[in-house]
Amino acid sequence: MNSAVVLVFSMLWFWVAYRWYGNKLESKLIQPDDSRPTPAVEFNDGIDYYPSKPSMLFGHHFSSVAGAGPILGPIAAFAAFGWGGTLLWILVGTVFIGAVHDYLSLMLSVRFKGNSLPEIAQETIGKRARNLFSIFVLLTLVLVVAVFGFVAAKTLSTTPNVVIPTFGIIPLAMFFGFLVYKRNFSTVIGTIIALGGLFLLIWLGYKYPLSLPFTAKVNFSIWFVLLMGYGLIASVLPVWVLLQPRDYISNWVLIIGMGVGLIGTIITHPTINAPVFTSFNSKQGPMWPILFIVVACGAISGFHSLIASGTTSKQLAKESDGRFIGFGAMLVEGVLAVVALLAVSAGLFWQAPAGMEQFAFLNILSTSGPIKAFGLGYSRLVEPLLGTFGMIFGITMLKTFVMTTLDTCIRLGRLLTAELIAPKIPALNNKFLASLFIAIPAFFFGYTGTYNIIWPVFGAANQLIAALSLLVITAYLVGVKKPTKYTLYPAIFMILTTIGALVYQGYQFLFKDNPDYILGFTAIGLIILALVVADEAKKIFMRNKSNKKNLSSTLES
Repeated sequence: MNSAVVLVFSMLWFWVAYRWYGNKLESKLIQPDDSRPTPAVEFNDGIDYYPSKPSMLFGHHFSSVAGAGPILGPIAAFAAFGWGGTLLWILVGTVFIGAVHDYLSLMLSVRFKGNSLPEIAQETIGKRARNLFSIFVLLTLVLVVAVFGFVAAKTLSTTPNVVIPTFGIIPLAMFFGFLVYKRNFSTVIGTIIALGGLFLLIWLGYKYPLSLPFTAKVNFSIWFVLLMGYGLIASVLPVWVLLQPRDYISNWVLIIGMGVGLIGTIITHPTINAPVFTSFNSKQGPMWPILFIVVACGAISGFHSLIASGTTSKQLAKESDGRFIGFGAMLVEGVLAVVALLAVSAGLFWQAPAGMEQFAFLNILSTSGPIKAFGLGYSRLVEPLLGTFGMIFGITMLKTFVMTTLDTCIRLGRLLTAELIAPKIPALNNKFLASLFIAIPAFFFGYTGTYNIIWPVFGAANQLIAALSLLVITAYLVGVKKPTKYTLYPAIFMILTTIGALVYQGYQFLFKDNPDYILGFTAIGLIILALVVADEAKKIFMRNKSNKKNLSSTLES
């Protein structure tokens, strides 16, 4: 299969989906009204609630939800099951589940004064759903901060070329935000200057790598402390100071990277040399449900609903911008997932010919990991455009978003802590203390590496959050008498898939030669919670059925 044909078809599919399915959701379910003030306008405090330009907010939202997920997930699924099923799930799942989940999570929060989905769950479903949701959310945020901090510190220790662009973007973004928001500087000209500055930083990093002159352990410790300190401070700054402008600039790095990848793929148009399908049962488990858990952000991720209802909803200037930001960003993430899949399935070799062993995908994956595999594959796709610089640019694309994820997650944790816990512990209304509530456990799990204890079940827990989000949205649609098929059926699919994954993982953890009782009992606990979620879905389904029956009776009479 020609990689250029796959990429062009995928982009056309996502464009049609935005025009067709996105418009259908907007007109049938949301019906935006720009005369109604959004939370960003109504509660503008200059810190968290702040109306943003659509392009700036798209940059924040896309940067926050993307990260490394839509690159690493598809690569892992490809290694386990081949490229065919992975590509199909990306194309179908992104449009009919992921983009629906993201867009409606955003707009539901906007309709509920910028509240997070756990808080909204209490009003639409009940207190049990709120408490259940809160457990998942807080655990997810702690784990994500811990993992991204750990991975980022390791990368800074082992890849000194990315140090300058990783930290240099901070003052660059603050200067850009000051010019655009406080001096009314042209966004277009400012963007050109900022991108010029960023690519200068990337070039400086490439030419002058910075490494610390200590042992690997000490180097890791220093970088980890610096990163967590950055995330803590950034999480309490007004969004216009750093969060929005940095994410906006980071967004352009990924957009340009995908654009270069598209042009490079069309020019080189390598054949996908990997198998379309490898096996229904891989080392990671059976194709269903594991494929749908592994791809994660490449098709749907519960983490996205936390961003949509946690920070993005508090910055939306008008309701009509919602489809572009919520639905559109997920489709662009789908494009990124396709580019990542092609980088390793066409840019690298499943079985390398003689003399090309350094580009053997499975060998690179086992020895250097998925980030290196993506960087090498991407560099081969864009070699006519970037030459040997392609690998560093590809890895920098990933690294740019780690900083985004760190402080966005700590900020989300602060906001959720204020909503969920501060009413009982007033001291947590303090922004810095609320941020510490998330940062301290994340620091412990990341620094000690103990996040590995429960990380293997994180994927299923993350998708359970997606199912919960879809249920909360469905309950709202039932209440306002709007069609529920767009969210209820995806919710049921995600619940069944998550339960299937947890049953498989729980069995593997408990009945292998060396049982892992912590992971096994964690999986059992999540299965019980998933069944509770399924019970809530049943109630919503019956309520929806009853509403339709009552409506039919009314029309007949």
